[in-house]
Amino acid sequence: MSHNIFALVDCNSFYASCEKVFNPDLIHKPVGILSNNDGIIVALSPELKKLGVRRGTPGFKIDRSFIRKHDIQIFSSNYTLYGDMSGRVMQTLSQFTPDIEIYSIDEAFLSLTGFGYMDLTEYGRKIRETVWQWTGLPVSVGIGPTKTLAKVANRFAKKHSYAQGVFDISQHPDRRKILEWVEVEDIWGVGRQYARMLRRNGIKNAYQLSQTPDKWVQKKMTIVGLRTAKELRGISCIDLEEDIDPKKEIVSSKSFGAPVTDLQGLMEATATYCLRAVEKLREENQVASQLTVFLTTNRFKNEPQYANYGTARFPVPSAYTPDFIRASQNILKKIFRAGYKYKKSGVMISDIIHESRAPLDIFQSCYLDDKRKIIMDCMDAVNRKMGNGKLTYAAAGIRCPWKMKREILTPCYTTSWKHIPTVQAV
Repeated sequence: MSHNIFALVDCNSFYASCEKVFNPDLIHKPVGILSNNDGIIVALSPELKKLGVRRGTPGFKIDRSFIRKHDIQIFSSNYTLYGDMSGRVMQTLSQFTPDIEIYSIDEAFLSLTGFGYMDLTEYGRKIRETVWQWTGLPVSVGIGPTKTLAKVANRFAKKHSYAQGVFDISQHPDRRKILEWVEVEDIWGVGRQYARMLRRNGIKNAYQLSQTPDKWVQKKMTIVGLRTAKELRGISCIDLEEDIDPKKEIVSSKSFGAPVTDLQGLMEATATYCLRAVEKLREENQVASQLTVFLTTNRFKNEPQYANYGTARFPVPSAYTPDFIRASQNILKKIFRAGYKYKKSGVMISDIIHESRAPLDIFQSCYLDDKRKIIMDCMDAVNRKMGNGKLTYAAAGIRCPWKMKREILTPCYTTSWKHIPTVQAV
């Protein structure tokens, strides 16, 4: 058996909980968060789940009288707020171990290997209490000898109130009973197709998968499935991933809040996507040689359809935003067709390398060797300090009627000076 110890810390109903932190009136109320362009419900508070509302429900289909009766609060997705709160949670978790893997915006694996001399359940409670005290967000903590068992323990901690948000599966006297409680669909790493295949073969829960012969699992589910089965037995096969690999491609794209029919609107939207994509490029000290721009109409509507893309290459790798905006506009002029209602455009940056490995050219000055990098560094510094988008380009537009629809957006409490909550003493 492995001597590794992992903890999975997962924020409960993360998006909805973030909204409740800064609006105490929402506590104990059903809260739902909408997707881009205020489409479907993508996140729900426990109170909303109890009313029978499901993830994926279109917001406009929820009956207005039902909303009024239960005082349901629905909001647009506030990604700026959620991203900042996620950073605060992860910074808090780093106080408890030097080894942490940020798995998603609301989940992190912590290595507690070497902490076995402690009462890990109490340590998990300390983690939970500290995150609550420092951020106001509720979390669940699952502890186990493998990452997969830590996932199982986390799910158990969420579903059973007597665990008080923390469960150490390695200390449970009957692990088999816990694994039998986990349906195959709920095992970390088992997708829908594999779950159906397992059920057809009489394997319905995590315990049954853990007892299945290795050869059969590898044949049916490849080496990845075999690792999952071994992890369920307590054999650690999936290491902590502390180093995030640099991106090989960067995509920036959103559906428009309203259909765009003119070239100017498409140019403004695409320039905006270039801004964000190249910012991400510079955040990792990378440069790129290729830009792809794509656009499409709404294939779900009974109207003329069109989709196309174009690609441009740079003679020398760059991370200078105007280079990408200029290239995107040239591509759009070639692929744009009048007479269509465009639903979406986007950009993809590829051929990415670290700036330290950027090749030089005798006839072309390098972005890294002239004032372009200085300009970009200054612009990034201002936007980090004053708020995203404080310095931008005219090519990205001003009124931007094409922007994503977010009609019920809450303030960016933690990242905007004008949105900082104020308290008045009476």
